[in-house]
Amino acid sequence: MFTGIIEEIGRLVSVSPAGRSLRLRVDGPLIASDLRLGDSIAVDGCCLTAETVDARGFTAFASPETMLKTSLGDRNPGEGVNLERALTLSTRLGGHLVSGHVDGTGNYRTSTPLDGSVEMRFELPKDLLAGCVAKGSIAINGISLTIVDLTDREVSVWLIPETMKKTTLGTLRAGARVNIETDLIGKYVQRFLSNGTVPGSSSDESLQTLLAGGGWGTR
Repeated sequence: MFTGIIEEIGRLVSVSPAGRSLRLRVDGPLIASDLRLGDSIAVDGCCLTAETVDARGFTAFASPETMLKTSLGDRNPGEGVNLERALTLSTRLGGHLVSGHVDGTGNYRTSTPLDGSVEMRFELPKDLLAGCVAKGSIAINGISLTIVDLTDREVSVWLIPETMKKTTLGTLRAGARVNIETDLIGKYVQRFLSNGTVPGSSSDESLQTLLAGGGWGTR
């Protein structure tokens, strides 16, 4: 589990295809300083496992499912990637709960500077937009952000100067794919209120009673 607060911009050193999978070498001295084999690291929002670790960085393996759901396959050696170590029970939760399990990808569209901040707009598939709400949380390339506005095609977020300095979002080119993880708690609520409950189950009956009656149902 992560918070979406980026700790370091790492440098992608090498990308080695392995069939439909990928092995990445990433330099990030801060992240590597207390990283151990088997630890989880969020790389541009994707939860990966450290296979090897040294003083400069680590290697990690991206499975076919990761390649299908994320934009890691678009990355080239020399590019920066957002890095975050897994949180601990004593970590300040400065962002929001981020699992590192990317839901899919969106596309960067436009930026509009205003008074030192930047509004960025991203086009998302309809299934991802369904999990977004105005003023709710979203992780874009692993960065915890607040949705300012959304339409039937896009979401907009505001980036303060610190976020622009500490992440790679300022280097995006129009049309670039980005990793999207919608709010974890929101996904559970969405599933419960849609067809996520088992028809005929006690939870389904209670929900239907609640919705039909407009109140708390029978006690």
